[in-house]
Amino acid sequence: MRVLVTGGAGFIGAAVCQRLLAQGETVVGLDNINEYYDPALKYGRLARLGIRKEDVTWYKFAKSVTEERFSFIRMNLEDTQAMQMLFANGNFDVVIHLGAQAGVRYSITNPHAYIESNIDGFINVLEGCRNNKIKHLVYASSSSVYGLNGQVPFSEHHGIAHPVSLYAATKKSNELMAHAYSKLFDLPTTGLRFFTVYGPWGRPDMSPFLFMDAILHNRPIKVFNNGDMLRDFTYIDDIVEGIIRIINIIPQGNPDWDEMNPDPATSPVPYRVYNIGNQHPTRLLDYISCIEKAIGREAKKEFLPMQAGDVYQTYADSSALAEVTGFTPHTDLQYGIDRTVSWFKNYYNL
Repeated sequence: MRVLVTGGAGFIGAAVCQRLLAQGETVVGLDNINEYYDPALKYGRLARLGIRKEDVTWYKFAKSVTEERFSFIRMNLEDTQAMQMLFANGNFDVVIHLGAQAGVRYSITNPHAYIESNIDGFINVLEGCRNNKIKHLVYASSSSVYGLNGQVPFSEHHGIAHPVSLYAATKKSNELMAHAYSKLFDLPTTGLRFFTVYGPWGRPDMSPFLFMDAILHNRPIKVFNNGDMLRDFTYIDDIVEGIIRIINIIPQGNPDWDEMNPDPATSPVPYRVYNIGNQHPTRLLDYISCIEKAIGREAKKEFLPMQAGDVYQTYADSSALAEVTGFTPHTDLQYGIDRTVSWFKNYYNL
């Protein structure tokens, strides 16, 4: 296949590119390499794919020096003309859309960045897919869409009417936009709701990075809601495995779909959403203990109230994913944390 991966310099995107190349696909990575967090980390991920920083320029393809089937282009998703040209000349079979403005808390102070990337950018992806006969659009949604839903574990069959951050609202919007294109243009779309992804080469704005950095530099860590929170931490390898397996499972309309009792997870059109989560929510203080164990040092803790935009818990029901792919995320948290700490120490020479 020839696959376009947006967010190709991102945490998940770069890992997906590596996996696709390892199984023989031809891959084009796209990313704008913005400064939401240190671009050096993004260039580091690209270096593992054979892309040299000095070769990366706007709107021009950089060829990998080690991976014959990989090229990379720096581009904004919201640049409509550039995206039209990319799709028209790309001859893509599948699009894996992982590019977005990430971060729940950042969306409170910088809302326009989310509309530009996550809404305007996504409509350009949808238009590119429908105008160029893309066989399957797989796109990143988020566990944050469940919002105020207190029924756990979170199931795709639950409603998602009450997001608590603009980031979550844009991800819910992506699912609605995808459904409209599946209906109007018979475009097969699959949304994947990721649950708290962590692992080597992860994002610096997320808790594993923040906690590791603080503990290793003898600074206090911020523990929100006094540690009384639960997260379904999911290792990067499990996320990648789920994405790769879902590519060839092209959604079909659900013949049993009942318009009088509509199922949010399915549709009479080629549309589907799946959770990808570890199905084992962990208390925040237990999670911190895993990091302390891996580092061999106790953290200094600053206990704080819940932050705006946060939810008390996330807990995935990934049974639908397992049913269609035969795969269930399963990586043990301590194993994953040990690998992440090892990478962090090595990358930052600590």
